[in-house]
Amino acid sequence: MFTSFNYKAPLLPEIFALHGKWRAGDVAVVCDDKRLTWRAFIDTNHRLAHGLLAAGFKPGDSLGVVMSNGIPMLQIMLAAMAMGVVTVPINLSVNDKAMANMLNDASVKGIVATVDQIARLQTSAVIARIKHRFCDGKREGWISLDELADGQPATLPDIAIEEQAPLNIIYSSGTTGLPKGIVHTHRGRRDWAYDLALALRYHSHSRTLLTIGMYSNISWVGILCTLLGGGTLYIHKGFSQERFLETVDIERITHAAMVPIQYQRVVERFQQSASDVSSLQALMSCGSPLHKDLKQEIFRIFDCGIIELYGLTEGVITTLDAEDAQGRWASVGKPLLGTDIKILKEDDSEASIGEAGEIVSRGRITMPGYLNRPDANKTACFVDQQGLSWLRTGDVGYLDEDGYLFIVDRKKDMILSGGQNIYPQDIESVLIEHEAINDVAVIAANSRRWGESPLALIVPQPGQAGDIETLDAEILMGWANQRLGKQQRIVDAIWVDELPRNSNGKILKRELRKHYSDRVYD
Repeated sequence: MFTSFNYKAPLLPEIFALHGKWRAGDVAVVCDDKRLTWRAFIDTNHRLAHGLLAAGFKPGDSLGVVMSNGIPMLQIMLAAMAMGVVTVPINLSVNDKAMANMLNDASVKGIVATVDQIARLQTSAVIARIKHRFCDGKREGWISLDELADGQPATLPDIAIEEQAPLNIIYSSGTTGLPKGIVHTHRGRRDWAYDLALALRYHSHSRTLLTIGMYSNISWVGILCTLLGGGTLYIHKGFSQERFLETVDIERITHAAMVPIQYQRVVERFQQSASDVSSLQALMSCGSPLHKDLKQEIFRIFDCGIIELYGLTEGVITTLDAEDAQGRWASVGKPLLGTDIKILKEDDSEASIGEAGEIVSRGRITMPGYLNRPDANKTACFVDQQGLSWLRTGDVGYLDEDGYLFIVDRKKDMILSGGQNIYPQDIESVLIEHEAINDVAVIAANSRRWGESPLALIVPQPGQAGDIETLDAEILMGWANQRLGKQQRIVDAIWVDELPRNSNGKILKRELRKHYSDRVYD
């Protein structure tokens, strides 16, 4: 008979604390000219955690995080994690009203900010009710993080954190409606990091470069996968293609997670001036589709190729391994370990191979739900005939005969023309092949005859703007419509300087539809 050792699987704070013990002299995090060993990093995190405890925070309380990238942001989020405080990292690209709404929705007990963000908060009505205000420097009315940690012990707080307790709340990008607070639990985040670390090939000597705001779930991929394995994080305060390549060369970076527009700029810079990128072992792209030409150029430049990830912050993830990309350039791969997906038709019956429908998912990384939104939770849930719950993604895709997933489009971006479904991404994939086009978005435009018709909004390639013949809209439409199906043909092509994107690089089609809503075509 086996003896019970009364052992419970550790959550992330315990795992990180053990790294502080056993990897004490290894470098944990680098930002600008500051480098912290695992011992120094974890000791400060624990002091900040005890500081929060001394300030009156208790497990389950929420802390708004309004911070620019840097070590202080990373440390306060991990400190809160260590004592069960729920962090609410706010996307800095949102307007002040949206920020206030998110902080109010999450009922934050305190706010921590970087000095550069305090002015935004001072003018917000939400700040008036917040008693606890912390920042990364000295400001009147704010407690500095140094003061918060001063005199506190460097031990992991002796607090029992339940596996199902919330760890953080990340608000949706709001590209398809009002932002919703997506709740993640301690067990869910740990399991998410385990599964992603395997899929994205992280290990104890990973050197991961963060270039996206650390409020983003994309950055949380790099953060948690790297720290779980005991590797090193390199934090950039903003994105620069020149600095990205320089850091990869000098610091021998092994991992990075970015969005397609960033890779496009890195590729363009590399083509102008090549650098040593041989240290890279795994690159991940997500947020929006990688066009075939860009993906193939990445494979040409980087020996490791790239892993394309499709996913929602709510919990569905698929990945296309670099080894499987050849011949499947448009695929986003297969489900993450422990995750299952299927495709539903309009009547919620399961689609056949090759048939497009809504992607639904279930697995251990799925969120427990949206904060304060029972309506949204109900809408997002599909219950099958066996009584199993699945997460509705709102995305349209299909599976090929080998089980590889192909994304067709966002369900809400779909164009309904003459009773037929038209998927903008299909049209975009054709348009982007034109040598004069740098970026493109296709949206639904009002049509007297068809109800809706495809309208193309196009950003020209650099240096092409002066070529009138190349950029003539009628010529381009003729070129495109010869290659598109009859129902897919665009009714207009409008040249624009840039397309609106959120901080994760996703095109804001809702804004485009609103801007061009007064256009009506025959």
